[in-house]
Amino acid sequence: MAAADGRPSIYPTVLYADAKAAIGQLTEALGFTELTVYESEDGTVLHAELAQGNGAVMLGSKGRGGVFDAVMKDAGPAGVYIVVDDVDAHHQRAVEHGVEILMPPTDQDYGSRDYMARDAEGNVWSFGTYAPAIAL
Repeated sequence: MAAADGRPSIYPTVLYADAKAAIGQLTEALGFTELTVYESEDGTVLHAELAQGNGAVMLGSKGRGGVFDAVMKDAGPAGVYIVVDDVDAHHQRAVEHGVEILMPPTDQDYGSRDYMARDAEGNVWSFGTYAPAIAL
């Protein structure tokens, strides 16, 4: 359930070897909006939040220390699905920025139109029109 003030209750979290480059790719090529970035004195991204629609993803640098960094050390790439209004325009923006496209915009049997891309560190981002209602 979303918080009373409309904030989402789920935030995918991804760690990157080069979090600054990831923030650049996600904002410039995939249309995320940078909300906040906290860095250490040496420039390590300790915590960042990027928004897309009414949701957000949290990210940081690998090797920054702490429990989450330790348990995610050997984790594989993540896969995240993001709802967008215009899949084709979103895809075109990604292509123009050289993002690796794994699947072009495709109409799915369940009614969605979506495409799939891989970021520079192997995480898979799917963008589509499918937005299931959550009834609790």
